[in-house]
Amino acid sequence: MAYTILSIASTSFFADYGAHVRIWEETKALQKRGHRIVIATYHNGDNMPGFDIRRSWDVPWVKRTMVGASRHKIYLDVALSWRALRVALEIQPDIIHAHIHESALIGSVIGRLLRVPVIFDYQGSLTSEMVDHGFLNPNGYIYKPMRWLEQRINSMADAVITSSHNAANVLREQWNFPSARLYTVGDSVNTDRFKPANNTPEAQAERERIRQQLGIPPNRRVVVYLGLLAEYQGTNILLEAAQSVIKALPDVHFLIMGYPDVRSYQALAQALGVAEHVTMPGRILYKDAHAYLALGDVAVAPKMSATEGAGKIPNYMAMGLPIVTFDTPVSKEILGSAGFYARFGDKESLAAEIIQALENREHAQHVGQLARQKAIADHSWELAAYQIESVYERVLAQRAGKPLPPFPVTLHQEQGR
Repeated sequence: MAYTILSIASTSFFADYGAHVRIWEETKALQKRGHRIVIATYHNGDNMPGFDIRRSWDVPWVKRTMVGASRHKIYLDVALSWRALRVALEIQPDIIHAHIHESALIGSVIGRLLRVPVIFDYQGSLTSEMVDHGFLNPNGYIYKPMRWLEQRINSMADAVITSSHNAANVLREQWNFPSARLYTVGDSVNTDRFKPANNTPEAQAERERIRQQLGIPPNRRVVVYLGLLAEYQGTNILLEAAQSVIKALPDVHFLIMGYPDVRSYQALAQALGVAEHVTMPGRILYKDAHAYLALGDVAVAPKMSATEGAGKIPNYMAMGLPIVTFDTPVSKEILGSAGFYARFGDKESLAAEIIQALENREHAQHVGQLARQKAIADHSWELAAYQIESVYERVLAQRAGKPLPPFPVTLHQEQGR
């Protein structure tokens, strides 16, 4: 059965980073299954072909992409609430699908007004993210009220979808969220577009063109990173680890792609003495991401958050790249044995694992192949859309007092339970 879905995204959709990619890919995959999706979002962001996007009031003094916590979000969310309500009254949705906590709060209020079930697509803890971004002091007087608000928002949704079993476990164990309303739909990847680099003359010429455009010297092995640049993403630690890697292996180059605040990280690279071995091109369009990742010999994901997902890792996996990441529950859940794990937050351990992945080429190639196989088996957007659709069916059946249809899982997900 096809549904009309109001998708609420309290962010500057679309921008080229993980949470937005998840929204985009989920929406595309659900549209392919016949559902109508209307996205209510902030006034700024890129319009995506084939999407019905309804934006909130224009705020002329806020043009930059809103990443993470910000005081501006208070009035932006008020504007989004009004826009989302008007859209809901117009399209009369069967389901409200909310991304990010503010959206879940907005969606839950609208859902109660219109008697429409609400699905919360959970990207990580609200208060933990605010602490990670330096916006909230865990010892401050606002922390406990924010935790209470987060608890209330979590509980208001008919069902919560997490991007990892680790996040689901956190919701159960730390927030007492009931398992019957909790589902895991892992971050996924388009394995037809993100795939290992081939060695045809045309492909080699394209890679060489991009290398020259970026100014990467010839004969350098490349470590790639693609994501937000921020302390909680591990950007500082990555640059500090790069210092040790380059000292041991002078033929290594770091291609660190993403935004915001590129200049400050370029200054840090200069201060660490690694600027000649580091390229930071800034924002890379998602449609071009696979072409830039194809330059890599090794990929790195040094995220410092213990609660958020790791959407970049499936992209790396699909490329068949050996992946170095910190030993966190989310990384282990996604990669299993198909990764190189550094001690959490340890720059020297991160450097050592990068060196191992670069130097032990036969093992690294084997690990990259395992990652590619795992991406195909466990991380397709087609499966994700089928699972999300099943959550819709279960929530609607529960409201109607009917038996719940089964929720489809992969073998990997079943083992993760």
